[in-house]
Amino acid sequence: MDLITSAQRDELFNSFKHSAFHLELRDDYGSPIEDTPYARWQRGEPDDHVWLDPWMTLMKRVTGEGKTVRRVRVVTEPHSQYVGWENSLTHLNLAVGEDIRWFPRHQLPDGLAFPVSGNDWWLFDDSLLAVGHFDEEGRVLGSELIEDPETVAECVRIRDLLWASAIHHTEYKP
Repeated sequence: MDLITSAQRDELFNSFKHSAFHLELRDDYGSPIEDTPYARWQRGEPDDHVWLDPWMTLMKRVTGEGKTVRRVRVVTEPHSQYVGWENSLTHLNLAVGEDIRWFPRHQLPDGLAFPVSGNDWWLFDDSLLAVGHFDEEGRVLGSELIEDPETVAECVRIRDLLWASAIHHTEYKP
C-alpha cells in the first residue's frame, strides 16, 4: 500500500472543488507538531496557537472560496485527555469556517460498521478518499488514496448518516 505524507494530503485542499469531510474515530492522536502544545495544555500553560497557523490559513482560504470543510468526531465519553484538548481548540477551527460536529460513541447505531477498516478518512468531493493510517501510539503513518466507487459510496453513506445526528460543536456538552 502506498501512503502519502500529511503534507501531501493537505495539498489535496488546493484541488478539491466543493466539499471536504473528515471522519475522526480515534480518542487519541500523536503528531510531532502537536506534542509541545498538548504537553503545555496538560500542564495548564498558555498556548499562542502559532503552530496552528498553516492549517488555519489554509482553511480560511478554502472556506473563503465557498468550499465546505466538515468534520464528525466520534468520541468516547468521558473524553480522553486528547479529546478534551481537541474540544478546547475547536472554536479556532470554527472561526476559520470549518463545521465540526461531535458524535458520542455510545450513541452509534447498533451494528454500524465503518468502512476502510475503521480508519479515519478525508472525503473530497464525494470522489476521493484519503484514508489515515496510524501506528500503535496514534502517530500518523500517512494516508492511502482510494477512488474505488463502491468504497467511496459507502463512506458517503456513513458521512450522511452520522452528520444528520451529530451534535454541532456549539451545542455539544460532554
